[in-house]
Amino acid sequence: MIERSDYKKEAGAVTEWIDRYFNELENYPVKSRIRPGEIYEQLPASAPEKAEAMDKILKDLDRVIIPGMTHWQHPNFHAYFPANSSVESVLAESITASMGAQCMIWETSPAAAELEQRMCEWLRDAMALPSFFEGVIQDSASSASLAALITAREVATGFESNDEGLKGRLRVYCSTETHSSIEKGMGISGMGRNNLVKIPVNEQMQMVPEILDQRIREDLQAGHTPCAVVAAMGTTGTVAVDPLKDIAAITKEYGIWLHVDAAFAGSALLLPEYRGMSEGLEQADSFVFNAHKWLFTNFDCSLYYVKNADQLIRSFEILPEYLKTSSRGQVNDYRDWGIPLGRRFRALKLWFVIRSFGLEGMREILRKHISLAEYFCEQLEKTPGFELLSGPFLNFCAFRHCPAGLPEEAFDDWNEQLLQKLNQGGKVYLTHTRINGIYALRLLVAQTYVEQKHVDLFLEELRKILGEMTETKTETKKHG
Repeated sequence: MIERSDYKKEAGAVTEWIDRYFNELENYPVKSRIRPGEIYEQLPASAPEKAEAMDKILKDLDRVIIPGMTHWQHPNFHAYFPANSSVESVLAESITASMGAQCMIWETSPAAAELEQRMCEWLRDAMALPSFFEGVIQDSASSASLAALITAREVATGFESNDEGLKGRLRVYCSTETHSSIEKGMGISGMGRNNLVKIPVNEQMQMVPEILDQRIREDLQAGHTPCAVVAAMGTTGTVAVDPLKDIAAITKEYGIWLHVDAAFAGSALLLPEYRGMSEGLEQADSFVFNAHKWLFTNFDCSLYYVKNADQLIRSFEILPEYLKTSSRGQVNDYRDWGIPLGRRFRALKLWFVIRSFGLEGMREILRKHISLAEYFCEQLEKTPGFELLSGPFLNFCAFRHCPAGLPEEAFDDWNEQLLQKLNQGGKVYLTHTRINGIYALRLLVAQTYVEQKHVDLFLEELRKILGEMTETKTETKKHG
């Protein structure tokens, strides 16, 4: 056990480890190569009875844990959506951990509550969101969207369902491309997954407003209660942006809650040239984006904005005697703005990042990521056999390889093999999606410290593996 007075001495070794990790990160395989159970088998079956030295723990960190990690901060991590970080964010998170504050209400940490309020205002204004939006920092967009669904449920039932349970069928609408957290939230909220109506998309993978309107009218005629519409500003598969203005007009006509899920792409609203995505946002009741995806702030840090904070608070507040304070009503007690009572001091790392980068620096990095994705697509189009299936849009694109002489029905299997070989190689990490049924490799250029050399390395690895696959196919055909 480390005495408090020895913190500086022991922390030095940890600081050196973190510094080495940042500087040697590119030497690690991006994706872990261990087999299932391999880490578990290396861990002792029981906890140690006697204290162990920090240097031994750090050695085991390198020996046991690091081989089983996928390195999300690696500049060649192009999979999923990123969870990017920065040195500044890590430093702030260290301070947050040292304070160990439980920031459930203003009284338990006034600075945490007031900094959170101001950080939400800073980003609201920097992103040109509606000035009447009030914000709170949640752990994830999944939690924020669940809060939106529950609030929409309460508004639709006259704030009775928390007490009486649900009566009748409340219907929620989203596109077929919307994130799975909405379906999950329907089950958790008690509205039921079968009451989530998935609206078809057009060729750009965007929700079709005319079909949305038709489904709402059909539900009204059937005696159901339309409760909410979830519009996506950047779907998970293809970063498609639903036509928000047209959807908002429909929700306004029927008096339905409108939630906008901008978990990844919302960060791009820092750039004036992309604010066309938010046209109609003034009609939305709630909006969420993740600073921990593309604003250099480590997980978790999700900003959730609402038009009417009173409705949110009324949906979640509960006041036992031990939480009654004299400051109630004068301040934001953020425990009433979401599901958990306990809350981390998430605003501090956001404060460090915004001040250290400046809005100008943040915009510069976002634009660099976008230009690197465009550069990748330009290089891809110069290489025979490749087809862009989506993008470039923002820092995203989706593509496939269509080798000459291979029937089109075999393209999906070919590209799945290509993805597996790329990821097994350890130099890059990608994931896939399906676009109109077609298997596609999806790429995001979003790591905080990514440069063109990393994109060039990926292109080189892509061509190398394709060469090996083509050679193998030729040899197989010869000996077939």
